[in-house]
Amino acid sequence: MTNSTASAPSESPLDMIIFGGGGDLAARKLLPALYMAHLHGNLPPQTKILAVGRQDWSRDEYLGFMQTQSRPFVEAAALEPQAWESFLALFEYVRIDVTSPADFARLAAASRPQVLRVFYLATAPDLFTTICDSLAEAGLIDEQSRVVLEKPLGHDLASAQAINVAVGRHFAERQIYRIDHYLGKETVQNLMVLRFGNAIFGPLWQAPYIKSVQITVAESVGVGSRAGFYDQTGAMRDMVQNHLLQLLCIVAMEPPVSLDPDAVRDEKLKVLRSLRTMSLADITRDTVRGQYSAGAVAGEAVKGYLEEAKVPPHSNTETFVALRAQINNWRWANVPFFLRTGKRMQNRLSEIVIEFADLPFSIIPCGPHNCSNRLVIQLQPEESISLQMMAKEPGSGMHMRPVNLCLDLQRAFTTRRAEAYERLLIDVIRGRLTHFMRRDELEAAWTWVEPILEGWKELRDPPRHYNAGTFGPAAATALMGREGLVWSEEA
Repeated sequence: MTNSTASAPSESPLDMIIFGGGGDLAARKLLPALYMAHLHGNLPPQTKILAVGRQDWSRDEYLGFMQTQSRPFVEAAALEPQAWESFLALFEYVRIDVTSPADFARLAAASRPQVLRVFYLATAPDLFTTICDSLAEAGLIDEQSRVVLEKPLGHDLASAQAINVAVGRHFAERQIYRIDHYLGKETVQNLMVLRFGNAIFGPLWQAPYIKSVQITVAESVGVGSRAGFYDQTGAMRDMVQNHLLQLLCIVAMEPPVSLDPDAVRDEKLKVLRSLRTMSLADITRDTVRGQYSAGAVAGEAVKGYLEEAKVPPHSNTETFVALRAQINNWRWANVPFFLRTGKRMQNRLSEIVIEFADLPFSIIPCGPHNCSNRLVIQLQPEESISLQMMAKEPGSGMHMRPVNLCLDLQRAFTTRRAEAYERLLIDVIRGRLTHFMRRDELEAAWTWVEPILEGWKELRDPPRHYNAGTFGPAAATALMGREGLVWSEEA
């Protein structure tokens, strides 16, 4: 079975319809990304953008919202007055209560016939079914239509399956784009080339040549305005089930037979299905839940999670997760994968660290440094790839210390590098599915995560507190330490 679809001709008229057009995601990410695509000629010439929201706004009031809430998120150097004005000219605002099917008649009247319609559902997932049912009833879905679903897709496996079934009643799998913006990052996509386009890494990308893998997505910000949503979700559902597991898949997957979307996603699915299910004893030993308390980030005092607005005073929601995962296949036998994510951590940092095995015997003293070779793939705040090699320290002795061989993407490629949402939106418009999750991938990820969530509930252990501005609870350090390993910032 193949779920790939041919790219739509670039001259095909496009109606981009954004549900939640007056929301935070649209303002900070989607509208700036669409502006950049427009600026660089990556939107079809006959594009119309319909922002759908429940606010009782006129078109001018919506454009005012864009001026105050979206324009500040566009890179200053890219803000060209004429381009911004021509971008605003693409917009129409449609007020809809998505729980009222009758309101969709207004959307049908605003959308043009016989165009490529892309429905971007930047809403709560519990509205996906209602919106898709009403779109179908209004006659807005055809074989050319596409729908983009934002995370988190469900609260557990059953709810994810229910969403997939409900959306699948109206859209074929080839029309469904489950978006994970981490898959749009240049360095993540470069990881495929690094692995499968360079002979040097092929023989070494497996046990016993790799000692461990660590994947970190650390945020220095707190929950902010998302507190009400976040408290019902937590770090495991918000970050591990999607972002971190997708990164793990790209690191661990077998070489696909081609770059066809299903060939790539078939291999990612195999990884998810190979993750060892955790028992209650595994959960106790191999997972750490944390919750930030008051501290200081970048020299400024910040409040703890329980002091945030809209957070219940006795909440046990985790804002930090660290865990040890095991992939049960020949390539990764006995290689631990350490995943870590958290809010209010010391730095904003997203990286993948591949730690290669130690030399079986060394005639050269290492001194106080870690002598392992490490490949560090940094996704943010800057995108870079570096390989840590050992070199002789200057002087008369023969002592080693680590130095980095760096792939400077900024210098190597002078072509502008699109941001993740821009790149993925262009993929949707052009019908490219490779960097979007397939239904069975999503459900396999939930199948692995759900026993951990249930185990935490059964154990009833509250999250461990960590001071804001640190890298999480001490138990996360111990998780690595018992195997003689350290997190990258401690190396």
